[in-house]
Amino acid sequence: MAAASFHTASLTSSSILIQQDRRTRFSVRSVFPVAAFSSHRSCTQIRASYTDFSASPNTGGRNELDALSHYSEVVPDTVVFDDFERFPPTAATVSSSLLLGICSLPDTTFKGAVDTALADKECYGLETPNARMTCFVNKALVNVGGELSKLVPGRVSTEVDARLAYDTHAIVGKVEDLLQLYNSIDVPAERLLFKIPATWQGIEAARLLESEGIQTHMTFVYSFCQAADAAQAGASVIQIFVGRLRDWARNHSGDPEIDAALRRGEDPGLALVTKAYNYIHKYGHKTKLMVASIRNKQDVFNVLGVDYIITPLKILQALKESVTTDDDKYTFVKRLSSQSAAAYNFTDEELVKWDQLSFASGMGPAALELLASGMDGYSNQAMRVEELFGKIWPPPNV
Repeated sequence: MAAASFHTASLTSSSILIQQDRRTRFSVRSVFPVAAFSSHRSCTQIRASYTDFSASPNTGGRNELDALSHYSEVVPDTVVFDDFERFPPTAATVSSSLLLGICSLPDTTFKGAVDTALADKECYGLETPNARMTCFVNKALVNVGGELSKLVPGRVSTEVDARLAYDTHAIVGKVEDLLQLYNSIDVPAERLLFKIPATWQGIEAARLLESEGIQTHMTFVYSFCQAADAAQAGASVIQIFVGRLRDWARNHSGDPEIDAALRRGEDPGLALVTKAYNYIHKYGHKTKLMVASIRNKQDVFNVLGVDYIITPLKILQALKESVTTDDDKYTFVKRLSSQSAAAYNFTDEELVKWDQLSFASGMGPAALELLASGMDGYSNQAMRVEELFGKIWPPPNV
């Protein structure tokens, strides 16, 4: 893929860890340098990038996944450790969901990282319960992120508390606190991303952080105004969920952006990806685009050329098992390119420098509902972590 610096990392570098985690059937969520990563699953998982695009041994031809890899970086949505030989991950995400999964396991490297955080003397010495809990959670996220950074060659993305999503200064303060902790364990800023909900305040926080060289990943992007404003802010990565927008459109109406796509005969999620990609590339923004919530192989074909495609494991397996030849019925077309971006026409209203008023006007019902739903899920998991830490602190045998 074009952005080599965004490559994700493999946990297979530690065979002992993998064997240990296989016994516990533990899975970890990763980002493609991030990635993305549904907060509504009962266990945490690891997202991974392919490093082996070879054809299946019995075919003699190249597979569809191999062909697609020339246009975009295809990233498995979820894998368990038993799949690492086939689907090695290249990056990881640290989140509340991951911490909950770790705490449900027997002793592992990651469990030890959480226990060490809960035994931290600096946190213990703070005066108020809220300050102590914030310190424990921050240290747990960073300790786990530090362990992951030793195992993956790419970047580690750390989820920022979604309860801060409407407070720019609180987001910046949280990221700076986390970065300081990472620095204390010798994880450099270039190995890190910070995952922030794409509210107006979240994007403003990304603008400030990126100006300081701190890389951000905007999630829950469901409208063009979010994508364009995040690109103008210099966000390193933005993530669009095509399937979730499609689902919303099947059961709702009244969103101008979605209704316009449907009138053109276009899928609303794919239309947003196309528009966001063309905006980023036509006007020279540095942002990389990540597409998630892929539902079928045709979705993958329709976004070829985008930076990252996060794809369910069953679809990746189907692509890997499908052999292509020179006269194959599938024509692999790079749908998104600098040429298509240059030819795309934007209206004057779409080329504004977004401010809070125009941003609010551009957020249709779908974006508002899906953004709120995503943040509710992240917030609930953060509260569950705090409740769990309150019950197990101080940890035994530390």
